[in-house]
Amino acid sequence: MKSDVYLIKTTNGDIKSRSIALLKLLREINPFIDYKKDDFIPVKLTLGDTKCTNHLSPELVKHVVCEIKKLNAKPFLFDTNVIYSGSRTNAVDHLTLAQNKGFAHSRVGAPFIIADGIFGQDGKEYALDSEYVKNIKLPSFIGMTDNLVVLSHITCHILAGYAGAIKNIAMGMSSRATKQVQHSSLKPHIVEEKCTSCGLCIDICPVKAISFSKNNKAFIDKVLCLGCGECLCACKFNSIFINWGEDHDVFAKRIAEVAEFILSKFKNKFFMNFAFDITKECDCISTKNEKIVSADIGILASKDILALEKATIDLINKEKDIFFEATSEGSYKKTLEHAATKGMGSLNYNLIEI
Repeated sequence: MKSDVYLIKTTNGDIKSRSIALLKLLREINPFIDYKKDDFIPVKLTLGDTKCTNHLSPELVKHVVCEIKKLNAKPFLFDTNVIYSGSRTNAVDHLTLAQNKGFAHSRVGAPFIIADGIFGQDGKEYALDSEYVKNIKLPSFIGMTDNLVVLSHITCHILAGYAGAIKNIAMGMSSRATKQVQHSSLKPHIVEEKCTSCGLCIDICPVKAISFSKNNKAFIDKVLCLGCGECLCACKFNSIFINWGEDHDVFAKRIAEVAEFILSKFKNKFFMNFAFDITKECDCISTKNEKIVSADIGILASKDILALEKATIDLINKEKDIFFEATSEGSYKKTLEHAATKGMGSLNYNLIEI
């Protein structure tokens, strides 16, 4: 069965044009009509890290918040802490970053909440009947509200290939321990003949799993390693290697399974993909100088996350696989395939242009 996916094109990059397009889309499809007075409406998004400028703008988020508040519901924005170094490893720095990036309550009309506590340890544990993920920990509000809105800025990603709504949920709506579980099969190796001993991987490793060996080459302690992939991003000499076969397939399936479990806790779900300013690196590590790998597509929306992701990818990859070309990794296809087997949605869709 085909699911409806809505698209409004945005080829003009200024915020006014994008705002007009977003408002037209929201008013045409009226996705929030079933929200009731005083309903809590969690709105998931990510800010990107300190140097990122291509993340979803607060102006666009404000429009979503305002449409929800017209129904006298209570929206709040949220994210969770990350496992790598940066401004989002704890709630204090994370909230400061949100303020600095324009996501203050006074500007967007809703509070921004770090859902897994100060250090990313707060939450409720669940056991999964899964081959790939046995136990996960999620922010405690999950399961306490019927509604969820997910806003995702589309990018490439060094591990997942493609970063969209599924990754935004699987990583962005889980506590730090569960982020580590999803990454745990991805253990990088040092190719010593390529290592220049620059130390960049040592500086960025969040758990100090990398050090210099006796021959002054980088060495990764597999016991300490989280598999977060930050060293891959830091290395400029292709001296860090991951088994992109077995390991990456497991990673792709874990993302699908965690996202499916999280979404099962919500009754009313609505997803929006913002397919513009599509960068080679994800918002966690991209900067203002980041390479743009695709022309702007527009804003896509659906109640079916899988149909939405497939439509977004198909539009971006119309002429060639942008995500594989940028990252040499096509594991996002495994994620979609596995998500389909888990009943997360349909890979068949009706694209309705607004």
